[in-house]
Amino acid sequence: MLGLLQDQAAAGPRSRAQRRLDTEHRLAHDVDVWVATASFAGAPYLVPLSFDWDGQALWLATPAGSATGRNLATAGTARLALGPTRDVVMIDATVEALDLDALPQEQGDHFAARTGFDPRTLATSYRWFRITPHRVQAWREEDELTDRTLMRAGRWLA
Repeated sequence: MLGLLQDQAAAGPRSRAQRRLDTEHRLAHDVDVWVATASFAGAPYLVPLSFDWDGQALWLATPAGSATGRNLATAGTARLALGPTRDVVMIDATVEALDLDALPQEQGDHFAARTGFDPRTLATSYRWFRITPHRVQAWREEDELTDRTLMRAGRWLA
């Protein structure tokens, strides 16, 4: 892995268009994402969760009563991160909380097949969370910090 990262860095910075393609590939193929939230009092909380990408939003499921579930529902915002520290995608997003039965069966089935996890089968009270990106940034090294913003106000820039 270190060799691959060194080869990528030696190749120079990617164009914004290439970073968007790489980001969309990651959204379509990765299964887990880091989710950062904060309580009403400002206490930070960070957890990894499985997700499904529908082309416009990430879908997550977590117990309604968990710190993350409460924070997502209350704040209505979250920050997500995909990838290793030398190939990061950072997503700032708005959050919509939905009851488990509010999601169409087909979409819930797709989530379960993709992630290997079906919250609809559990006794614990879960909720769906629709995470809609409004800002997306992606970079590997310092030479990609310029133009790292790929999406602003929910619109792709490249």
